[in-house]
Amino acid sequence: MTADDHATGPGSREAYLGRVFDIRDRHVLVTGAASGLGQAIAEAMVDAGAAVTLVDRDAATLRRLAGALAARNSTVEHLVCDVADAAAVQATVEAATTRFGTLDVAFVNAGIAGAPRTDDESRRLERVQLDDWDRVLGVNLTGALHTMRAAAAMMRPRRSGRIIVTASTAGLRADPMVGYPYVASKAAIVNVVRQAALDLAPDQIRVNAIAPGPFRTNIGGKRPRSAEAEAVWASTIPLGRMADPEEIKGLALLLASPASSFMTGAVFPVDGGALALSHAH
Repeated sequence: MTADDHATGPGSREAYLGRVFDIRDRHVLVTGAASGLGQAIAEAMVDAGAAVTLVDRDAATLRRLAGALAARNSTVEHLVCDVADAAAVQATVEAATTRFGTLDVAFVNAGIAGAPRTDDESRRLERVQLDDWDRVLGVNLTGALHTMRAAAAMMRPRRSGRIIVTASTAGLRADPMVGYPYVASKAAIVNVVRQAALDLAPDQIRVNAIAPGPFRTNIGGKRPRSAEAEAVWASTIPLGRMADPEEIKGLALLLASPASSFMTGAVFPVDGGALALSHAH
């Protein structure tokens, strides 16, 4: 190691990385922030120095998380909101923007998996429950649209911003491990992201999607995941394991930062090679 490895001048490695990934002057809003991938994304934004607004419908958990994160970064706010409620989403995004004076990055992350499936019979097409279908699409697709619309309305006048949507590898291929409503909602939101990217590009607003594979999160209803279930999921992944929410943070920071300045309309899998394996077959 040389003395140059520790240099901090204008041409140093630290200065370059700090400039490219710098979000310290940005306001980031994260929906579905109280747990799982949303919490991990919020932690990454806070630790990178952004002002962060946490949004979730779970008021108690959201309040506890906001308190914990505020100890690491004083510019943390939290707002309770159900993204399926269009008026509530609009009011929430407007309030967050007013609080910080701008909205630079919106992580459209809130999502649900639908009713638990206990056997193969429940996964059959004729067994799809229409109330479950409506509920999942109401959050994962329509709720995401509500959030994207509200964020775009704040960003377009400034001709700047980033919208990052949590999709899924289940939206990029058929996936018998999840239900019809979830697959449908995630496939649809992928094309909404592409459409929005074209619409917002002239205003210099980047719109991208993250497509996670199997992560250890609470999306299935906050139930402990059995070792057997985790082994089944791991068997579908070339890397041989499920992902930890920590492993979403790097991509989230990339897409929120100047490093992604020429990236829009893209879908970025974080799946341990699962899509590559499915394509090979």
